[in-house]
Amino acid sequence: MSQPANPDRRRLLGAAALALVAGPFLSGGRLFAQSGAVKPGSHTSFGTLKQVEAGVLNVGYAEAGPAEGPAVILLHGWPYDIHAFVDVVPLLASAGFRVIAPHLRGYGTTRFLAADTPRNGQQGALATDVIALMDALKIDKALVAGFDWGARTADIVAAIWPERVKALVSVSGYLIGSQEANSTPLPPSAELQWWYQYYFATERGRLGYEKYRREFSKLIWQLASPKWTFDDATFERSAASFDNPDHVAIVIHNYRWRLGLAPGEARFDELEKRLAEFPVITVPTITLEGDANGAPHPDPKAYAKKFSGKYAHRLVTGGIGHNLPQEAPRAFADAIIEVARG
Repeated sequence: MSQPANPDRRRLLGAAALALVAGPFLSGGRLFAQSGAVKPGSHTSFGTLKQVEAGVLNVGYAEAGPAEGPAVILLHGWPYDIHAFVDVVPLLASAGFRVIAPHLRGYGTTRFLAADTPRNGQQGALATDVIALMDALKIDKALVAGFDWGARTADIVAAIWPERVKALVSVSGYLIGSQEANSTPLPPSAELQWWYQYYFATERGRLGYEKYRREFSKLIWQLASPKWTFDDATFERSAASFDNPDHVAIVIHNYRWRLGLAPGEARFDELEKRLAEFPVITVPTITLEGDANGAPHPDPKAYAKKFSGKYAHRLVTGGIGHNLPQEAPRAFADAIIEVARG
């Protein structure tokens, strides 16, 4: 799950679902109710995935839509995979977009090119992967959208490389973090919600995730989306991605790095310094939140000023939890289509 780590971290566990920030995309605020026109789970497969060498990775990705269409890159989180977008991709492709949904490092068919490359899960590494993928696919500019780890990654790409980003859709808003911000203690009731981070900080936790990664991930799905009645087949389609040989190493490093318990790579030091200043995002943005998100997430009022371009926030109603694209594909796709229009 995503960790909302920024200077306002003490306030991040408030009643986020109660806030609705109106923005220049609208004449007033709007609640998005998940439409019955697209039933979540209508699609179950992307067909054959593609592979491309990009940076330090051979990236597995789904692609759909016209090759000449405006590019949209969809970024998943933990513990999820590209199947979070299985109903979103057809909607966007039919609207004329070239849609690309890559497996992040440590997921699915994405592999490291070299055995000695550090299995690094820090935020700067994941964001750099996206730029490398865009370069490999000869995409000069794309709309980026995501949730959880994917939202943080999309935020970073938009903040640091705005010339490569047409627009942004980010579930739970501004999630750029820093090790320093994460060192600030929270009240006990808030710390309790990060139980898995403390578990992962131990060798017992690493071994436990290695042994029980499916059981662990299903528990996170249930806690983060308490009103989502997914079936075993839906879960298993994503859980297969966790069999990636680097999955456990990437996940454990991601959370240990956040808490300052594991080093990052020196090549990302300058990028992390920039991110620790919590840069404002200037590209057109729509942020989304589900009304039943069971994962810790920031109050929209805490991050609204981090977006200086055209901006709107939407609360998606109907019992929508943390995995918003898979639970509310129409609302997620609609936000992308709207922000792309500018």
